[in-house]
Amino acid sequence: MDAETPVFAIAVAAELAGMHPQTLRQYDRLGLVSPTRTAGQSRRYSMRDVVQLREIAALSAQGLNLEGIRRILELENQVSELSSRVRELEHALAEELLNRPGRRVFAAGAAGDVVSLRAGARAEKANQVVVWRPLRRGSE
Repeated sequence: MDAETPVFAIAVAAELAGMHPQTLRQYDRLGLVSPTRTAGQSRRYSMRDVVQLREIAALSAQGLNLEGIRRILELENQVSELSSRVRELEHALAEELLNRPGRRVFAAGAAGDVVSLRAGARAEKANQVVVWRPLRRGSE
């Protein structure tokens, strides 16, 4: 079971969040929290939903209205999704660079410029930093 698994009935989720079940129903109608529905259409909340309900309560206690809270949650979810996508792309790029034959070595100049070097070549200036990865034996 992970934080996304919908396991809590509305009464349990309300108790965990410190709210009344009717409040959870209202938040569902407003789109602040969207629990999963069972075949019988009853709500099932995940631990992530409960955490989000607690965040809603904290923001509300700070004086934000529900529309402001909805917008904040929407932006936080978007940032989370984009961060996840960036991690995926970074991983894919790292894999591609590691698996590409004839990998290149790059040097950074004093002005911040990037210079591509052939494998085994040295940077011309002594003040350049060379970034390299040693070859794994047997891979190339």
